[in-house]
Amino acid sequence: MKLRSTSGFVSAQDVARLAGVSRSAVSRTFTPGASVSAETRKRVMAAAEALGYHVNHLARGLISQTTSIVCLVVSDIATPYLSSMVDALTRRLQEAGKVAMVINATGRLEKVEDAISQTLHYRADATVVLSGSPDRTIIQTCLDSGQRMILLNRDEMLAGIRNVSVDNATAARQTLHAFLQVGRRRLAVVASAARTPSLVGRETGFVDAARAAGLEVTRWSGGATAHASGAAGARHLLAQTDRPDAVFCVTDLLACGFMDAARHEFGLRIPEDVSVIGFDDIEQAAWPSYALTTFAQPIAEIADYVVACVMADDAAEAGPLRLFPAPMIWRGTVHR
Repeated sequence: MKLRSTSGFVSAQDVARLAGVSRSAVSRTFTPGASVSAETRKRVMAAAEALGYHVNHLARGLISQTTSIVCLVVSDIATPYLSSMVDALTRRLQEAGKVAMVINATGRLEKVEDAISQTLHYRADATVVLSGSPDRTIIQTCLDSGQRMILLNRDEMLAGIRNVSVDNATAARQTLHAFLQVGRRRLAVVASAARTPSLVGRETGFVDAARAAGLEVTRWSGGATAHASGAAGARHLLAQTDRPDAVFCVTDLLACGFMDAARHEFGLRIPEDVSVIGFDDIEQAAWPSYALTTFAQPIAEIADYVVACVMADDAAEAGPLRLFPAPMIWRGTVHR
């Protein structure tokens, strides 16, 4: 049975008293690499177990100027890609002995800034801003506080920041090449109204590649980066007299919405009547009902790199943009 401190809070002094050792002996016992005898360690650990004592790492961190907290700033967290990225980052940070603090940046800017201010009080070791729409002022606030900053799929190239992105431009060119290989010439691109750097990069990359090949692209954008927006894009584009025969959707969610509307509202066959390519390779893209040709975000590799940046001794030095390739995943929405 565990003993209880009279104050309800178990301190290191309580453990020292029960173990019959000094307060510093308790501290050394719970400090990796510190010198302490086997007998003292045994007595301290037995007392800690009896009292239910746990080291206050936050308090230790405030003294040593490191808290092991890593703040993840993310908006649109419910989307499959971002939820998968948050899952990978939090698991890898935990494995590295760090504690992830997630700030949901969806909503009014002033509320997000309040949340960021709260995290600054905890002196996070680093802040990771994920793709999505957290405002640039949030990034500058964290940077001004002296925090280590890592940006994913963002375009703010500021001093003291590490930038990580996927190669959207190459993927856009591969998309055009895939469409041209199967004889498609009436091209369109579907995007959301979010206008985040990664989404805009895919859209403009595709349009620029098409123009270089002497082709024009019909653009549609609107709504959230969601299934419903993809369906709305399909209703607009496919109602035209000269409707597209190939559509690049800048995320898989948009592509799934587009495909559902194309099939069920317009009676079109994919890829016979219209070819579709997405981006992200979310779980739903592989479902037989979609079998979507897309580009895979290298989530595991990106998460590993981010954690390495967090743990690096030279983290204060901003490195060049780290660009990860997004391999094309061929499925059934484009003939090969």
